[in-house]
Amino acid sequence: MAEFTWRPANEASAEDLEAVFDGGEARKCRCQALKVPGWIWRDTTQDERDAALLAQAGCGTDGPTSGLVGYVDGEPAAWVAVEPREDYPRIWARRKAWMRMDPELEGVWSVTCFVVRKEFRKQGLMYELAAATVEYGTQAGAAVLEGYPIEPAPGKAVIWDEASVGLLQVFLEAGYEEYASPTLRRRVVRYALT
Repeated sequence: MAEFTWRPANEASAEDLEAVFDGGEARKCRCQALKVPGWIWRDTTQDERDAALLAQAGCGTDGPTSGLVGYVDGEPAAWVAVEPREDYPRIWARRKAWMRMDPELEGVWSVTCFVVRKEFRKQGLMYELAAATVEYGTQAGAAVLEGYPIEPAPGKAVIWDEASVGLLQVFLEAGYEEYASPTLRRRVVRYALT
């Protein structure tokens, strides 16, 4: 049975991070959809998004960092973005009020993006990453973890890139609780750490 481990991205190498993001839609976005202050992330160049992710991850530094890198038997396999909610300017700029609930609440960290390398999919790594956010959030001093997953309609398929925000069941199994249901498919989940 394969062994899953994780580490904050600043404790990983830039090469490990690149291995996770090399391929698929994640290669283009680089977890910048909620990070760029401009109108839409597509207004940025690929080079700008590449550089931004590396700077935010802080690979090989003392931190801070913007996420966790997951490993399967020591091989970089997955990523989850988790950091203070205020580090996501587009959460506050969007017209969707459900993305900025309780703006006065302090210590909220957002879990916004999951990436699993194609060859490691269908092994439950998203579940492992969601559980890792709880352990990491506790270590990092977060008060509340907040995610924005989707819940597909019964019998409806979900494409991988659509699930990059996470699936409701994944968060629930990690101990998060459903906080709001702003749309037919979107949920807001929270995990109170303090």
